[in-house]
Amino acid sequence: MRNKFSIVIIIICAFLTITLIFSTDSFARKTRVIFGGGPAGGTFQVVANGIQVYKPIKSVEEFSVKAQTSAGSVENLRKTNAGRQQMSVVYSGHVWLGRNGQMKNDPKKYENVLAVAWLYGAPAQMVVRADSGIKSVKDLAGKKVGVGNAGSGAFANCELFFSHMGVWDKIERNAMGYNDAAAAFGNNQLDAFWLFTAFPSGAVIMAAQTNDIALLDLDADAKSSGFYDKYPYFGKLAVPAGTYKGVDYDAPSFQDSALWVANPKVPDDVVYKMLSIIFTDEGLKHMVGQKKTFKNMSLETGATNIVTPFHPGAEKFWKEKGMLK
Repeated sequence: MRNKFSIVIIIICAFLTITLIFSTDSFARKTRVIFGGGPAGGTFQVVANGIQVYKPIKSVEEFSVKAQTSAGSVENLRKTNAGRQQMSVVYSGHVWLGRNGQMKNDPKKYENVLAVAWLYGAPAQMVVRADSGIKSVKDLAGKKVGVGNAGSGAFANCELFFSHMGVWDKIERNAMGYNDAAAAFGNNQLDAFWLFTAFPSGAVIMAAQTNDIALLDLDADAKSSGFYDKYPYFGKLAVPAGTYKGVDYDAPSFQDSALWVANPKVPDDVVYKMLSIIFTDEGLKHMVGQKKTFKNMSLETGATNIVTPFHPGAEKFWKEKGMLK
């Protein structure tokens, strides 16, 4: 009887061991995708979170997606290039500048950041009080200005534009996220704050609840200073009238494109599968449900406004959809 009992125990142990081996092997093969988003209050983090929580993405057995906060575009560029984030959101301008070794005070070439898809256009927005008398970026000299998180695309583009305008070293710079800047603006600790994100921005909405705000005409400054000639990847647009409380006029500005990017070591089939899930009617509806900013995401726009190389998995997907030659 004891021998039979021992045999049963041995069989059970063997079964459990084999199950453990297979489950461990399956776990080892599962690709972990760290998706770099951005700071709280910004659209980058909404992208990462939106993809992470989408049920068809969560149900895929071959990989798992984990959204991770970051300072923003520049940090995402560097971490994705180094492989510390497998995917992230980065501005098209930073992908281009990084690939060509033209980042501010950084000659390194970031060539391990490949495009997956166009997400949305991100415009510059400069918030001031309506009665401040500030009409141009040049009027910010001597003022306290929120310039975005250090390491973010907002900060980098603010430095780029303000330096071009000759005021970067003439303002009292406050490096902080959008929500923190809106709160500081509401408490009269800032005279103005800069954003580089899609509209409507929750931070600007918050600022407009406590102050009468105005948006500067950044396009006028860009045109008069030759900014577009020097940085041709920026495009023109306007924040429509009525986007924010009290701003009943179109506010001309300029924009960059936010791109979904990946490190080249991410398996091609993972990139292809994720695109196949997100760029469906259901997937796109889910993304718009996360934020209306994504209303222009589509198969028709996904491979547009991209001037740097695609990830092979993305290239396969967009070619099959007839969006790339």
